Amino acid sequence: MTNPTPASIRPFRVAIPQAALDDLHARLANTRYPAAAPGDSWSYGTPVTYLRDMVARWLEFDWRAQEARMNAVPQFLTEIDWQTIHFVHVESAEAGARPLLLLHTYPGSFIEFLELIGPLVDPVAHGGRAEDAFHVVVPSMPGVGFSTPLNPAPDGGDWTMAGVAGAYDTLMRRLGYDSYGTHGSDGGAMVSRELAIRNPAGFLGAHVLQLFSFPSGADGEMDGFGPKEFAALEFLGWFQSVGGYNAMNGTRPQTVAAALSDSPIGQLAYHELFENFGNGTSLVTAEQVLTQVSLYWLTNTSAGAVRYHYAEGHSGAEPQVSHGRTGVAVFKDDFQTIRPLAERDNTAIVHWSEFDRGGHYAALEVPELVVDDLRTFFA
Repeated sequence: MTNPTPASIRPFRVAIPQAALDDLHARLANTRYPAAAPGDSWSYGTPVTYLRDMVARWLEFDWRAQEARMNAVPQFLTEIDWQTIHFVHVESAEAGARPLLLLHTYPGSFIEFLELIGPLVDPVAHGGRAEDAFHVVVPSMPGVGFSTPLNPAPDGGDWTMAGVAGAYDTLMRRLGYDSYGTHGSDGGAMVSRELAIRNPAGFLGAHVLQLFSFPSGADGEMDGFGPKEFAALEFLGWFQSVGGYNAMNGTRPQTVAAALSDSPIGQLAYHELFENFGNGTSLVTAEQVLTQVSLYWLTNTSAGAVRYHYAEGHSGAEPQVSHGRTGVAVFKDDFQTIRPLAERDNTAIVHWSEFDRGGHYAALEVPELVVDDLRTFFA
């Protein structure tokens, strides 16, 4: 295979064909709902009552309005290691603005960060200071959204978080940035940490909502734990009890991709993380959920998105300690990073903040808090 011109960057606009929207509406209108078993609640997965309500909303959902929101910011495509990468790139007019990568979740997308771009790029217009300004780059992970089709990674295998980190470093250098920082949640936090491990020249630090550090079983590892740490372990235990998608994506990604790619209601149900990650505390709106689900459906990218769990589980990579500059923001209803374990695995945590509201999708739920913490960490 011949690699496209390495430095080629071309403009992109979202323009979903009307036929694809008509097909979606037809499928939604003919939804075959599962027969509700006794106890139609989140305890068993996505409730049928929730699905019926959301499908009614979806039939009235204005995709074109969301498309206009996306097209209000400059978008581009480029090829890195034979993979098409879609990204938003908005430059600040402020002198001294710092380049910042915003890295999305699973099952999220670049859309998560649309509300953050204005305050980050033009802080003065949003209650900040000129010195708080960033140049913002928001890529779509390989195989997700418009970073398609999904091609093999450079080694011929699956894309891992480490591989994505390498591609994003190439992207930032291609855009002319010799230094930059990152922010991410979920998969985006994992890619950010991989960049902190690489700690490339000019790296300004990784700001993450989670550091996924777990007990190793070593003697005395939890001797200093108090109520906060044990509460975090309890939350982790709850999430493991409802995180069936982890097992499915990590072992049979192509099987679940077939169902997700042929059924919009299946896609909606499988996106239950937006509603249920915090055990009923989510502040994500129905419109935000439908925007994300519609993007996955209309781009038919479920197979690429679910593959990362398998790739990470089968990479054979040994755990590495990060020595890159790191900041952590912990939101009330999110995974609770356990600080002693995080500091075991990340030696340069220089910033730690905790918030009394917000959850796993904080960029959607409480964007103003995320912006403020980014300004603080990168100041």
